[in-house]
Amino acid sequence: MPLPKIDILIPAIEKDLGTLPYVIDSVRKQVRHPIGKFMIVSPNSWKIKQLCARKGCTFVNERTVLPITKKNINYSSARWDRSGWLYQQLLKLGGNRLGKQAYYLVIDADTVLIRPHTFRTGGGQTIFYYRRWSQPEYFRTYKKLLGKKASSPVSLVTHYMLFEKSKVARLKRTIEARHGTRWYTAIMRSMNKKKQFAFSEFETYGNYFHANYRRQMVLRNALNTSLHMNASGLTVAKRQKLARLYRSVSLHKRKGYSRKA
Repeated sequence: MPLPKIDILIPAIEKDLGTLPYVIDSVRKQVRHPIGKFMIVSPNSWKIKQLCARKGCTFVNERTVLPITKKNINYSSARWDRSGWLYQQLLKLGGNRLGKQAYYLVIDADTVLIRPHTFRTGGGQTIFYYRRWSQPEYFRTYKKLLGKKASSPVSLVTHYMLFEKSKVARLKRTIEARHGTRWYTAIMRSMNKKKQFAFSEFETYGNYFHANYRRQMVLRNALNTSLHMNASGLTVAKRQKLARLYRSVSLHKRKGYSRKA
């Protein structure tokens, strides 16, 4: 069975411009699927539009994806503001209404693939990349949203994931039927907003998939590592050396949330 054509979706803001070109290039080089629409979802940014034109990507104004904006999200404390972080997660789940393909790959704007990747098997199963650690609050929110404990034996937060549009739509309908409100409102109401890491789109969709379509799922170790460096430092030699141990690298500027997958 040939690999299906997939769309690509990367939510980004101007702060991501240091890494985003490298992420785009790595997807084109390392993703083995034929690629349909390559979408960058962003605020109305001239700089990101320029990058899209240069890289052959489609610019998508984030306001066309969801009926809410970052201003509708109040997820902050005296020490941190995670409203934009949460909004980007909701944009990823909103991606089932974009593009033409049945599947879309979401990847974070700071994660560079350094080995070849496939996301479907010849037998028609979806490949989910995993790591061994997660945030406990993600699972508390999942249980509030869906009424049952997360069933995956591993964490599915690995900075990129293939979403199947029909299953994303079904997840949203399930959440809305259970909570009697729009899916994004239910997510925000189910979170403990006093916690800095209270929701994960990857953990939520991945565990929903695991609970309902387990036989259609294959788990593969993500082998991701976080690096505190500029993307320009990822020379060919550096990538080749890293690729002996890892499949991808995440270039996190923020310290205190980096562990090896």
